[in-house]
Amino acid sequence: MEFQKNLLEYISQSLLTTDETISVVESVTSGCLQLAFSQMPNASLFYKGGMTAYTLPEKVRLLNVDKQEAEECDCVSESIVETMALNVAKIFESDWSIATTGYCTPIRSSSYKIFAYFSFAYKDEIVLTKKLELHPKTQALNAQLYYTEFILGCFKSEINQLLILK
Repeated sequence: MEFQKNLLEYISQSLLTTDETISVVESVTSGCLQLAFSQMPNASLFYKGGMTAYTLPEKVRLLNVDKQEAEECDCVSESIVETMALNVAKIFESDWSIATTGYCTPIRSSSYKIFAYFSFAYKDEIVLTKKLELHPKTQALNAQLYYTEFILGCFKSEINQLLILK
């Protein structure tokens, strides 16, 4: 797996410049974002860590996701991903966090669609949440890699906006 080198370098440089940290919690991307952050130059100076919380019981136990809400939507919703983002930042005590949840294969509970929600939290506030849909014939690994690259690109834009404001 190879990510765009300049994208990784930009995110790394931005976090170093602002002296801010990040953590990640993944479901649908299942470690791809953690891998990407670990490949960034000087990652140990800003990347606090990550976790993959793949099942409902883990999301409830580790991330304080509401069990009833999670059962109603199969852990895939805007609200669930935002809760994940806010709580992983607390766990790792990071300035930024990224959370993902969704589907990389079409199944009944996804209405046979492939989509993901992702959310960015910054200093205990949600700053961006989006839904990303892919063609239902997309291969699972390709979906995970596309989600990861897209999310990193969005994160770059979000950091860029913050740098402009500072």
